[in-house]
Amino acid sequence: MPAVELALDTFGDVTHDDAGRAKPQDAVIRDVVEQGVLADETGVDFLGLGEHHRDDFAIAAPEPILAAIAARTRRIRLGTAVTVLSSDDPIRIFQRFSTLNALSNGRAEVILGRGSFTESFPLFGYELRDYETLFNEKLELFTRLLREPRVSWSGTIRPPLRAQPVYPALATPLKTWIGVGGTPESVMRAVHYDLPMMLAIIGGAAARFRPFADLYRRAFDEAGRPAQPIGIHSPGHVGDTDEAAREALWPHYKALHDRIGRERGWSPMTRAQFDHEADQGALYVGSPETVATRIAATLRALGAQRFELKYASGPMPHSALMRSIELYGTRVAPMVRDMLA
Repeated sequence: MPAVELALDTFGDVTHDDAGRAKPQDAVIRDVVEQGVLADETGVDFLGLGEHHRDDFAIAAPEPILAAIAARTRRIRLGTAVTVLSSDDPIRIFQRFSTLNALSNGRAEVILGRGSFTESFPLFGYELRDYETLFNEKLELFTRLLREPRVSWSGTIRPPLRAQPVYPALATPLKTWIGVGGTPESVMRAVHYDLPMMLAIIGGAAARFRPFADLYRRAFDEAGRPAQPIGIHSPGHVGDTDEAAREALWPHYKALHDRIGRERGWSPMTRAQFDHEADQGALYVGSPETVATRIAATLRALGAQRFELKYASGPMPHSALMRSIELYGTRVAPMVRDMLA
């Protein structure tokens, strides 16, 4: 296998302080900056910040937080997980990330997606009935901005552009991914635009996504182009032992799941369901050895080049997140690379 990248993601989940009280969102954002600095120090390859517009997640504007982390780090690549393209302006996204790319000396990335929540649509004045049109037209425009110094484009969602330059121009290429939840249409969209694919695997065995990885590579081969990388995004937590990691994560993971479940009609999560996901599903929780073994197996099964662990789940305290990051960077990542060498 080619060299793999071991990455981390967070949505800035609102955490509890040592007394069990929810922290204010501004404090959570400052904690995320410290988490990013630690990820750089421990050798993590990439940090992704998710965009949400809810009271249980603190990150609504990832780019200024990423810029703050960039100013205090040297090597870690920095991006989103994901940028909700449908309810944003492609030109403004491009400008924000070309600026971040300049500030970080070429370390910026963007993962474009639809997001798993819809609060941004009414917030920014969009209609859910335009869900497909908004994403498709905005993706077409954004990919042209990446590759053309003067962009001509027309569609139904905004006035046309005629040989329009957009500033600041990219001094170095901006790596851009498409987030895919697992439909053939999404896979083929990534192939059409010649972009890397980030598979969001948040439940069930990763092996069930193998047909999508195979379709992606086969479509590139039939088009006569080399396949772009495949990444995987899944939740988890690293602790000193398997038992300690599970016991630390369980109440916070359940709180997150049940909060979203009340909105979507899910039944409350049971401990048996949690343990099943940890044993053979999409939850990478345990000691460094256990997590590394499961990540390596997933990368092999899908032929993927990047694994992104969503290390924050629910109100787990900042101190526990910092320990998980430390173990992931110093122990899990080197073991995965050794296993796949």
